[in-house]
Formats: sequence, C-alpha cells, structure tokens
Amino acid sequence: MSASTTRLHPHFGGPPYGFPYNVVGNAHATVSVTFLYASESDPGPYPVGADTLIENGSDRHALIINRDTCTLYELYDLSGSGSSWTAGSGAIFPLGSNALRPLGWTSADAAGLPLFPGLVRWDEVQAGTINHAIRFTAQQTDQSFLWPARHQAGAAANPVLPPMGARFRLKGSYDTSHFSPQARVILLAMQHYGMILADNGSNWFFSGTEDAGWPDGLLSELKTVPAAQFDAVDELSLMIDPNSAAVRGSCIVSAGGSRALPPRPCACACRSRLAAPPVLGRTDGMPVRRLVPWLGR
Repeated sequence: MSASTTRLHPHFGGPPYGFPYNVVGNAHATVSVTFLYASESDPGPYPVGADTLIENGSDRHALIINRDTCTLYELYDLSGSGSSWTAGSGAIFPLGSNALRPLGWTSADAAGLPLFPGLVRWDEVQAGTINHAIRFTAQQTDQSFLWPARHQAGAAANPVLPPMGARFRLKGSYDTSHFSPQARVILLAMQHYGMILADNGSNWFFSGTEDAGWPDGLLSELKTVPAAQFDAVDELSLMIDPNSAAVRGSCIVSAGGSRALPPRPCACACRSRLAAPPVLGRTDGMPVRRLVPWLGR
C-alpha cells in the first residue's frame, strides 16, 4: 500500500465529495430493485425514490437509514426512476443485530461489510467523539478476507497484498498535539479503533460523509498524516463466533472514572443517534501484527 511514501487522504468534503446518506421513516414508499449480483443481494424492497441522495461518481452508492425500524439499506450502482430501479448489489442490515452476511457474500462494499458505520461524519467531529473504526481503501488487495469481512475482490492471490477486512491502527506514539481539536477527534479514533480495509480504491483514502460543513483547513491537516504511522493489528482474539460481529469484552459499562472515548454503543437507537454496530468497535488489547509486508505495497 506504499505506506512509506503515502499520506492519508480524506475522501470526503462538501458536495459533491463524500457519501450522502438518507434518513427515512416507515411512511416512505418502497420499491423492488433488480440486481446484477442478485445471488449475493438482499431482495428488499428498498425505500428509494426520486428523493434518494446517491453518491456522485461511478459507484453510485445509496445509503438509507429507516429511523422507525432501525434498519440500514445500502445499494451499489443504483439507478432508476418511478417503480423501475436497478443496482449492482444491495444489502440490508438490522442495526440491532450482530449477524454478519453469509460467508462469501458481498454487500454494497467489496468486503461485505456495512458502509455507513465506517464513515467519518461532521456531526461526530463537532460532538467531539468518533466511537467506531473508519472505512478506507487500497489500490490492490489479496484474494482473501479476514473476519469480520465476508467477501474479497482481490487482484491476485498474493500474500504480500492486504486482505479485505484488515484493520490498521494509528500508532499511539504519533504526536497529534499540533493538530486542531477537530482533527484530533478523527486521529484519536484512528488510534483507538483504527481503520478497516473495505474496498479497492486509491491507497489510504478514508471515507466520510458529503457535508458542506467540512472545513477545507481540517481536510488539509489530515492529508499530512504519514501512512507509515499505522500498524496492522490482529483482531481475531476478539471474535466470539465467525458468523457474528459480536466481540469479546464489548459493551463494558465503566463503574466510574473518565474515558478518552466512550465504549461502543451496544444497541440500536436510531431515533436518538446513528450508532456504529459492533463490527466496527474498539480494538483495545489487540496485538500488533509484525512482519506484515502489506504496508510497503
């Protein structure tokens, strides 16, 4: 991933950069969608329509949260109108569940994971806390995947390339004191939760929402962070069940004292917040992977 010569790149900002998302209720109409990869897609129906915001560019992702049922709908390469809609793939995630997609299934993202929970959001930064891992991409990946990922889209069977689902964490020794308070919110999440490789794309591009509120100065700051300051971490020891995103030691309620970051939300509460599911939770106690060649490719 050319870590020695690459810096982070925030792949988001004001329109048209980043992922827009939609929040709807039960009153929103639903439609059937015809999928290119129907065998690995959830049949729906999906709450899409003329009002649905779709990602700019060729991937045309649509991310929709039903606040009433606490359900996340994600589609890749969505197009259509009226009652006729097509997409490359589609996935439906009940946000109160830890269940992963069937083994080998894609989602709207190459790793088979939900996309929305891995996005950096401006409202999170303003609130002062990001309590989940962050989605990022690599130009080339291996034809394999690591839990909690469910799918690969590798260019070659090459162990030198990173697999989908690999997690990388910003070193705790990296000095963030000279960054703005807003940048430190994001960097602290990268030190605490890390980033998860979820799709093929430009090396070390990490994802966020499309929002006019993103300050250009903040985005410029984030572009100065060297990718070489990240370690690959082994999260396998946290796995309870290979088909579940639940993790050991999650949802611990502290009996006092203070924390730099709150524990990951355990339950869905869409009406009051947009919470990250356990799959993108914390990485405390994970061993750092040594002798991993991925960072240099």
